[in-house]
Amino acid sequence: MTRVGAIDCGTNSIRLLIADLVPGDGPGGAPLLREVTREMQIVRLGEGIDSTGAISEAAMSRTLAAAEGYAAQCREAGCDRVRFVATSASRDASNAADFVAGVQEAFGSFDVTPEVVSGEEEAALSFAGATGPLRDAGAPGPYLVVDIGGGSTEFVLGDATNTTVVASRSVDIGCVRMTERHLHDDPPTEDQVWAALSDIVRAVDDAASTVDLSEVGTLVGLAGSVTTVTAHALGLPAYERHRIHGAELPVEQVVDACTDLLLRPRSRRRDLPFMHEGRADVIGAGALVWRTVIQRVAHDAGLRTVRASESDILDGIALSQA
Repeated sequence: MTRVGAIDCGTNSIRLLIADLVPGDGPGGAPLLREVTREMQIVRLGEGIDSTGAISEAAMSRTLAAAEGYAAQCREAGCDRVRFVATSASRDASNAADFVAGVQEAFGSFDVTPEVVSGEEEAALSFAGATGPLRDAGAPGPYLVVDIGGGSTEFVLGDATNTTVVASRSVDIGCVRMTERHLHDDPPTEDQVWAALSDIVRAVDDAASTVDLSEVGTLVGLAGSVTTVTAHALGLPAYERHRIHGAELPVEQVVDACTDLLLRPRSRRRDLPFMHEGRADVIGAGALVWRTVIQRVAHDAGLRTVRASESDILDGIALSQA
């Protein structure tokens, strides 16, 4: 048995998974994860990066402090290996090298170098993390996994039987980027929503030029925007991970939940019992991205339901160390 640490550092949040890799029961004994620790902190690494092109001093400080805490937990848990993956904000920043050096110092004893992965690799890791539960649930393929982050959204289409990635595309729409670029008022004005929607539709068209949306058998969404929308659609009294994970809901129900979150003032979003305190200001943009994706895929592929998964890129990063 091998104990691994996985860190996913995105535009909005940094997350940690410590898990044991154990042999699976299926053909070839493909490894499974036995979770030990899973945590998330909202650090907003990508704050302002869309306009400045650089990670701000405050955002750098917040994120490296969180990284130091995660490194300590990996040491205390006795991890054999650690992999640190940095996504959209670190990929775009002019001072990404400073961030890399700070992470290396924090994880010094593990000799960890943060990997600023491409959008395509980010998509593949998300797909690997999400598709195991889909197969176990008997969901029809092919699978389209959509990972909505703070700065980018990954689309990855894969084979239903052996999780082979058929096509993938990363586009620069995310909850932080769209909020900072367009949704300035609280709640956003109609003109602001239309401006954001124009960007999102253009990006989805771009993704569809590579990823055939008409071939989708199951649409599954990942990350905080999707899971928060799902919690709202379910009317949960708190954030209940076990009820969100694998939830399959009618398209209309999820679309309505997206619209409600988009148009709510931030104070009313914060009042929702499942809302993370660091997500209320950007969930409207995340919901708009997810609504647009759902409507497009439902139209092109004739889908009537959509799924959410709590297994995502973080699980993929852990599994990649098998």
